[in-house]
Amino acid sequence: MEPSKRDEHARCLGVVEHDLSLCRFWHCPPGSKSTVAQRQDLQVADLNFAVYRVHLETMSKAEGGFLVGKILVAMPGIGDPRFERAVIFMCAHDADHALGLTINQPLEGLTMSEVHKKMGLHTHADSRQNRVLLGGPVHRDNGFVLHTDDYVSIPPPGTEPATLQIGSGIALTATRDVLEAMASPTSRPRKAVMALGYAGWGAGQLEQELRDNVWLICAADEALLFGDDHEHKWQQALAKPGVNPDQLSGASGRA
Repeated sequence: MEPSKRDEHARCLGVVEHDLSLCRFWHCPPGSKSTVAQRQDLQVADLNFAVYRVHLETMSKAEGGFLVGKILVAMPGIGDPRFERAVIFMCAHDADHALGLTINQPLEGLTMSEVHKKMGLHTHADSRQNRVLLGGPVHRDNGFVLHTDDYVSIPPPGTEPATLQIGSGIALTATRDVLEAMASPTSRPRKAVMALGYAGWGAGQLEQELRDNVWLICAADEALLFGDDHEHKWQQALAKPGVNPDQLSGASGRA
C-alpha cells in the first residue's frame, strides 16, 4: 500500500475507534470519573446527531424540484479532482443546503471486517469484504451507513429515531447499532454500505452547478447504491439515461 494510502487507512480506522469509544462507558465501573466524562461525551454526540438528523429529515421531505433519492453523475471537465467521475446519492436537498454520499470511491484497504474487528465483532460472511467508501470531502470524521429499509435503528426512550428514510426502500443511519447489525446474520439490513464524510452544497450552489452542466441526474437503484463494481459505476450510472461516455466532451461541465 502506498504511504499516503496507508496513512489514510490508519486515520480512518482511528476515526472508527474514536467514535466507538463514546459507547464504552457502559463497561466502566458505575460512578467512576471515566464513566461520567464518557457519558457527557455521548450525550453531546447524541444531541448533535439529533439536531443534525432533524435538519436532514426536514431537507429530505422538501418538495419542488429537489433531488432527494436521486443520483448525481459527474460530467467530464468538472474541474475538481475530488469529484472526477463521482457518482453521488442525494440524501438531503432543500433551498438552503444539499448533502450526498459518493458511492463509487472505496477507501484503499479498509473493509467492514476491519471496522468490526475494532468493535470486537465477528463480521458476517456476506459483509466481510465490503469496502468502506469515501462519502465526500466534508467532515470525513463522520460515518454514515446507507442501507435498505428493512433495518430500522431503535432509539433509546425519549430520543429521536436514528434511521432516516430516503426515497423508496432506502434509509440512512449513523449510530453504532447499525454497524453491530451489519455484523449479525439475523438483524443486518439486506444491503448496506458504510461511508466516511459527505459531499455538501450551500444555498443555490448545486442548482448553479446543474445549470453549468456539471452533473447529470439519474434514478437510483440497488445495483448502483450497493454494488461492488466501483470501477465501472460511473459508466453504469451514465447508461441509465442512455448516455454513452465515449460521446461526452471533456468540456461538458465546469465547477
